[in-house]
Amino acid sequence: MKTLVAAIQMVSAPDVAANLKAAERLIGAAAGAGARLVALPENFYIIGRHETDKVKVREADGEGPIQSFLADTACRARVWIVGGTVPLVCDDPARIRSACLLYDDTGRRVARYDKMHLFRFEGRDERHDEARTLQAGDAAVAVATPFGRLALSICYDVRFAELYRGLGEFDALFVPSAFTVPTGAAHWETLLRARAIENQAYVVAPAQGGLHPTGRRTYGHSMIVDPWGEVLAMRAEGEGIVLAELDPERLREVRAALPANLNRRLH
Repeated sequence: MKTLVAAIQMVSAPDVAANLKAAERLIGAAAGAGARLVALPENFYIIGRHETDKVKVREADGEGPIQSFLADTACRARVWIVGGTVPLVCDDPARIRSACLLYDDTGRRVARYDKMHLFRFEGRDERHDEARTLQAGDAAVAVATPFGRLALSICYDVRFAELYRGLGEFDALFVPSAFTVPTGAAHWETLLRARAIENQAYVVAPAQGGLHPTGRRTYGHSMIVDPWGEVLAMRAEGEGIVLAELDPERLREVRAALPANLNRRLH
């Protein structure tokens, strides 16, 4: 059975409450359009003026306003939610685990993935080093759901093909992101389409996209890609919803026509 999935694009601000309100509105709109599975972008809860702002709003695993929001909204809207990222406490008080949490339509958490690859970039006009405020995760995650086997990842992870290959076969891959403009313009669509093609799976990539109140600009271009590498839907900039269907028959068709995963040889 086909499933309508939504990738939500946001332009998050430094205020958590305002961001949760925006996310609730967008999730409600996606559910109203018929989506059963809704994905939020990385750092949907805050794009602060300083990287340490994420650390200041960290939560213990299993409790806190951001996690309660995701659980309550999933239950209220009767949708599954891929919760972008949530700032969870780790054993270093100066850093957090950036966790992608999956909730079912009763509000029950069914999976947690901690971002494994931490972004570092030195561009002409901006510099980033996530290791200063994030602690890397240590395990890839895929989970069985009514919509097929879903693989979870976050932003910079998409550059590391081996992360997904190690998971075996899955039906859809989620990449909640907040790409910079330089790296996004150069690589974003290419990376997403490559991951879809080589894994013969759907890719759902909700993103931050636009000029934030802090003055930071993110690349956006939230998109959903099919297992043949075709971009089914995309939003360039500004908050909004990207909708497309996950079709099990399309997965079977692609995998039967070109059985690349079966032909793969390990050396």
